[in-house]
Amino acid sequence: MDAQPISLTYRRYALGLLLTVNLLNYIDRQVLFAVFPLIKIDLRLSDTALGFLGSAFMLSYLLFAPLFGWLGDHWSRTKLAAGGLVVWSMATALAGLAPGYRTLLGARATVGIGEASFGTVSPGLIADFFSKERRGRVLAWFYVAIPVGSALGYLLGGVLGQRYGWHTAFLLVGIPGLLLAVPIALLRTPPRGGEDSSPQASQGKVSGGYAALFKNRSFVCNTLAMAAMTFAIGGLAQWIPSFLYRTHSLDVARGNTLFGATTVLAGILGTMAGGWLGDFWQKRSGKGYLLISGWGFLIGTPFAVWAILAPGLTGCMAAIFIAEFFLFFNTGPLNTVIINVTNPAIRAMAFAVNIFFIHALGDAVSPSVLGWLSDQWGLRSALLITPGVMGLAGLFCFICGRFVVQDMAQAEE
Repeated sequence: MDAQPISLTYRRYALGLLLTVNLLNYIDRQVLFAVFPLIKIDLRLSDTALGFLGSAFMLSYLLFAPLFGWLGDHWSRTKLAAGGLVVWSMATALAGLAPGYRTLLGARATVGIGEASFGTVSPGLIADFFSKERRGRVLAWFYVAIPVGSALGYLLGGVLGQRYGWHTAFLLVGIPGLLLAVPIALLRTPPRGGEDSSPQASQGKVSGGYAALFKNRSFVCNTLAMAAMTFAIGGLAQWIPSFLYRTHSLDVARGNTLFGATTVLAGILGTMAGGWLGDFWQKRSGKGYLLISGWGFLIGTPFAVWAILAPGLTGCMAAIFIAEFFLFFNTGPLNTVIINVTNPAIRAMAFAVNIFFIHALGDAVSPSVLGWLSDQWGLRSALLITPGVMGLAGLFCFICGRFVVQDMAQAEE
């Protein structure tokens, strides 16, 4: 089946289907943070305990990613994606039946296991449907699910939680994913590496496995940049709704609606702009994706500072919009770099390692770190560490640019 030509119409169908599943991925992931204030009051939790609900998801997500990465390079990617979808959808719905903190913690950890399966195989699968020259734009479409799905998670969580309680919010957003499991499992797939890849790459004849990735300087530096980006995004995404609730006196529904609308607009514009500009600049420079990303981080950093320090709501939300635009600006280019500098035969493992480290160093720890700092200093002061991490991400992008052209050539051999 993999050897049969795949029409452009079917490729677009595959992109649309995987994009829809990725939307559900981020809705189910982010709905927790929309109902943080309600869970805190209902279960009488400290900010540290509240933050660990987010960390529990990420810990299981990153710990299971290496297993699914190996399976993704040796087994059916579509079946792994479908199985993961079933697991995380059921776990999200079951969180709506959680009677207490420990049960809710277990449900959120299980969501991480299901999403790890989808997250390791889906980017490489998407890239294989299209030519190398279009990868930045195609992955930008796929990753537009991050801001849109996150925004829908905040919006649905805020509205449903405010009206019906946080249990109902989890229950209702978890069910739709079960309807897409069969179409994902039946999806036709192209050869590994795409139809223009070498026979050696598409047949998986490459040595080294996980060990080879740690010798790839571009992969390592790019992963460190994404880890810093993930720390900043995770910290801001998970605590800004509570920040608006506490600092600007917005109720849960209004705060999440405002933040969700800002996130979806900034995220769509930033992700698509980054994908198109990345492809455009990459044609002119072998390190074009990294230059676009590095400058995006540096430009966005001062706006993140202003978003936290602004005394009024209008200035705060305007700065949040610009900071989020430049954070999401890097999503397509940096994920495309992973694909371009790794051999197709170990691409699922590459995304597994990337997932492990960007979350281990990023949003697996940022909710708890910021929650603990908030208990010590207050939430506004705690959030100020995130802009500094954004600047660090930009530095890693520029360092990565020194090696990327050579590593891309080696990946194509």
